[in-house]
Amino acid sequence: MNDEAPADTYPSGLPRTPIPRMEKAPEVIVVTGMSGAGRSKAADVLGDLGWYVVDNLPPSMLSEVVGVVAREGHGRLAAVADVRGGRLFSDLKAVLDDLVQAGMHPRVIFLDATDEALVRRFELIRRPNLLQGDGTLLDGIRRERALLEEARSLADIVIDTSETSVREFAERLIAEVGVGREAELVVNVVSFGFKNGVPVDADFVADVRFLDNPHWIPELRPLTGLDERVRNHVLASEGAEEFLDAFVSLLRVALSRFQAHDKHFVAVAIGCTGGRHRSVAIVEEVVKRLKDMGLVVRTSHRDMARDT
Repeated sequence: MNDEAPADTYPSGLPRTPIPRMEKAPEVIVVTGMSGAGRSKAADVLGDLGWYVVDNLPPSMLSEVVGVVAREGHGRLAAVADVRGGRLFSDLKAVLDDLVQAGMHPRVIFLDATDEALVRRFELIRRPNLLQGDGTLLDGIRRERALLEEARSLADIVIDTSETSVREFAERLIAEVGVGREAELVVNVVSFGFKNGVPVDADFVADVRFLDNPHWIPELRPLTGLDERVRNHVLASEGAEEFLDAFVSLLRVALSRFQAHDKHFVAVAIGCTGGRHRSVAIVEEVVKRLKDMGLVVRTSHRDMARDT
């Protein structure tokens, strides 16, 4: 976002006028992202939390809606925007700039999922992607992803819903938006295998492939990092203790400041090759240390049950 005076028109060609500063401007969140990644569910969750939700809103209309919502006394506005607006969607960055110039602090939540997950969801409900045309589902998904590239770069929060249940997604969203600035900070620590891809919504990513790999020890290979024998082997590896001390110290500094900046959910991803041994053992130890600090911590092991 920039501090330059707005031009007379938005990129779409629609008129652009400065947004006046408001004595009690509402908190503004823009929810966007891939079709099938959870925008409708996000609207439902935010509505249940008391947000004034407007779906399928052309970004250029956001400034007008902000004024209406403020006059009606609503303190929170959630606008769901997607590429159905065609060239109108290109106005998003300019509108966000205008809101910042008016003294507001809008946040953008981008919902994403892998192409494979989106294809499964569209096939389940037997509906085409909105940009599919005469092509395949995957063609439509790729076109939409390309059009959303700039919007994703503007996001304050990216949530990957590929392997997330409806309940888990709702909890994540609630943690992100909070119930005000005193909402608790929730830290989700996930183990993963680099060969299966890095979690796209991770705020911190650590690589523990430098540790001794239990995969090459026949009696440990069938086990996971949850087994005490594997855990002891990994934690006894050269550099393990130094890594844990340094990484948890880094997290302590960062997490102490996140809540002050209205971020209530932090995703920490720790990976090894397959996500079965080293990353699992290290995640369990990191979680233990974070809980000892009094933090609310959740744990998941994304790839632990995959076939090796």
